[in-house]
Amino acid sequence: MKHTREEQLQAFGRFLDILDELREKCPWDRKQTNESLRSNTIEETYELCDAIIRNDDNDIKKELGDLLLHIAFYAKIADEKEAFDMKDVCDALCEKLIFRHPHVFGDGLAETSKQVEQTWEQIKLQEKGGNKTVLEGVPAGLPSVVKAHRIQDKARNVGFDWEQREQVWDKVKEEFTELKEEIRHMNADQMENEFGDLFFSLINAARLYKINPDNALERTNQKFIRRFNYLEAHTLKEGRSLKGMSLEEMDKIWDEAKAKGL
Repeated sequence: MKHTREEQLQAFGRFLDILDELREKCPWDRKQTNESLRSNTIEETYELCDAIIRNDDNDIKKELGDLLLHIAFYAKIADEKEAFDMKDVCDALCEKLIFRHPHVFGDGLAETSKQVEQTWEQIKLQEKGGNKTVLEGVPAGLPSVVKAHRIQDKARNVGFDWEQREQVWDKVKEEFTELKEEIRHMNADQMENEFGDLFFSLINAARLYKINPDNALERTNQKFIRRFNYLEAHTLKEGRSLKGMSLEEMDKIWDEAKAKGL
């Protein structure tokens, strides 16, 4: 069902009223702080990401609500400290969106998404109170795969990138060769260092070919879980233990799972 803007604003106002009442009357809500909410916020974000990967609209709606609660809660806590409130959050966001889209709200020109991306980082560097360097805006706490992709994307936006995307495969091969050399020497620190370089180059390749590496890895995670669960269930059904099976026996059942499209 499509709702009018007025209905949406009414629903948002009702939500803020409920949060105010909870903060005043519920012992658990009353004692929450930024620090106590932080870990739950991370969890809620991952739950939303999971729902998005599963393309489950009902769960996406639910998880968006959970995340919205956290956003409003942080604003409520700040309001109590007279630091800022939800209006300030919205106003700051609106100003940022307007500033970063001169081709929509000003006299800038950009007819394609690629043209927008090419000027994005330069615009952010000009922003009042914004980043002073290109990579400053990459959160330190991002998961490593996501962080690597973000770093590379920001560098690309200021022209630091391969001239031809096919060139990245030479870098992947170079890093793989260096890793094998360190494995031959069994130098633990250097092996880890070269593994990181190889991962970084593979993530770069994914970016260049419009593949989201985090999504790709999660799809493989889920595929492995399905197939391993099939293997385990099949083994238990026969009254056997995985530990008592040979790798060849397990591979045969694993191939059955693959054949079933799991």
